Amino acid sequence: MAGIPPDVWKMQVDRSRDPRREPGPINLQRYAFVPTYAGIATFFGVPLCLNQDDLRAGQVDVAVLGAPVDMGLGHRGAAYGPRALRADERILPNTPQTLVNPSTRVRPFDELTVVDYGDAAVDPFSIDHSMEPIRALVREIAETGAIPVVLGGDHSILWPDAAALADVYGPGKIGVVHFDAHPDCHNDMFGHLITHATPIRRLIEDEHVPGRNFLQIGLRSAMAPDDELLGWMHEHGMRTHFMAEIDRRGFDAVLQQGVAEALDGPEYLYLSLDIDVLDPAFAPGTGAPEPPGLTNRELLPAIRRICHETPVVGMEVVEVVPDLDPGYTTTMNARRAVFEALTGMAMRRRGLPGPAYLDPRVSGPPPSGQDA
Repeated sequence: MAGIPPDVWKMQVDRSRDPRREPGPINLQRYAFVPTYAGIATFFGVPLCLNQDDLRAGQVDVAVLGAPVDMGLGHRGAAYGPRALRADERILPNTPQTLVNPSTRVRPFDELTVVDYGDAAVDPFSIDHSMEPIRALVREIAETGAIPVVLGGDHSILWPDAAALADVYGPGKIGVVHFDAHPDCHNDMFGHLITHATPIRRLIEDEHVPGRNFLQIGLRSAMAPDDELLGWMHEHGMRTHFMAEIDRRGFDAVLQQGVAEALDGPEYLYLSLDIDVLDPAFAPGTGAPEPPGLTNRELLPAIRRICHETPVVGMEVVEVVPDLDPGYTTTMNARRAVFEALTGMAMRRRGLPGPAYLDPRVSGPPPSGQDA
């Protein structure tokens, strides 16, 4: 378009004429109690930060940001995931200080300073061009010591997200706990190197994350991996738990092994949740649903446990496609997954015991023969 610079999509707004303000989080809520269908939508109604000065001044623990890309999915619509997760009107209220985790009785927003950091710049015509701005914004958060929680968007963002943490914490020091129905380590899709099916291959080849530092849970696609790709995964030492193993051994046993594997090697962990790891009954609003999958009663406590018992320094939730989500089921489960993750981080901050901590006031007596 005439007169519009080609990189206008990533040009910063000139704020030189804005009124001066002290650095720190900006509370956009006017009232003490705000239904989620009212007010300016930030994630769970938390305050907004715009730069590193705000994050540092606010002593922010967790910053939520959006990465609204869907050109790597094949089915458009995941770019609307961050907006849907921020404005999920099926959960009331959008007042974080009122929220308590029903299983642990922990109030994560009392323990952690959580803010919304807006969205990364994305080129609406190029997934390739969008990768570096996403990486830069995730790195911007991590450099302050805060934990980035990235709302996707398709799963291509795993590449810039985990690479940004490797930039800050060091190559080879990050491990990835990857819940997904698909392996996401293809070399390419129809000749394209940057897609929702290739981020793990990019991370391994770029030497950001070694193959043995990948822990995968829930794989079950009828299309992948084929024998060649499965051999590549084994060759690089990836630790993969298919649904067939979960069916045979039970989810609890696989999760217990997975937590141990996650702690074997990397110093820090990044949690990557593709919402299609859930069975389509619980997550129909996704671009590549695969039956049969995990239930939300399996996944949500697992997310909480991983963030409680392991050194998680970042998280993403990807592949939520709102226009395919009748009844907001997918959005509710994805948003609850982040709430469980925040609860786990708060439990770790408080020093609550593991494994699989539950508040005894709500969990009842332990099974016969087990300690409380």
